[in-house]
Amino acid sequence: MNIITEFYKQGLEHWPKTGQHILAHQTDDEIVVYQAYKKSIASFAAENQFLGGNEYSYNRMSWIKPNFLWMMYRCGWAEKENQERVLALWIKKKDFESVLNEAVISSFNLLYHNNHGQWRAELDQKEVRLQWDPDHDPYGHKQERRAIQLGLKGEILENFGKKQIIRIEDITDFVKQQKSLLDNGDLDELQVPAERIYRTTDEALNKRVGMDC
Repeated sequence: MNIITEFYKQGLEHWPKTGQHILAHQTDDEIVVYQAYKKSIASFAAENQFLGGNEYSYNRMSWIKPNFLWMMYRCGWAEKENQERVLALWIKKKDFESVLNEAVISSFNLLYHNNHGQWRAELDQKEVRLQWDPDHDPYGHKQERRAIQLGLKGEILENFGKKQIIRIEDITDFVKQQKSLLDNGDLDELQVPAERIYRTTDEALNKRVGMDC
């Protein structure tokens, strides 16, 4: 696994307790996002290093999440039906930023749009949905901090799935190992990907999508 991990309690020292932040595992020019799939789709992706195969559909919206624990909450630590395999997808930060630049927040908010009509028009035209949802701790308890997830469809999804992904890693074994520690109450031993706050190089974009300073 190419992802660098740290103890969960070490990560807590670096994460804000409140606000809307993109927490992500990253290098100088790459960022990791997560998805969970059933075995057949995940196996094809890991073996071929792109999203596709007979059972994958580019005709529906697909959600990516940069935050590991938010992914674990959504997939139940790889125990929910059709989410038994967890993939880490590495992409260039510039490509992630291009996706983010096309995002429309999924709920109307006067902080980001002048009126409901403007928001509705963007929602109809754009191919990326953005949601800020409560982050969760390893046991699934809601946090005050909010995590981001992005829903991709159409040409943007196809470009992401076939061209922008640099590397796909199946990290299911790591997920299961950490879930076993949780089940045994060994929170001090729990490891997670080392995640830090990510901001784009465009401060106007950061503000438009709702990132806190």
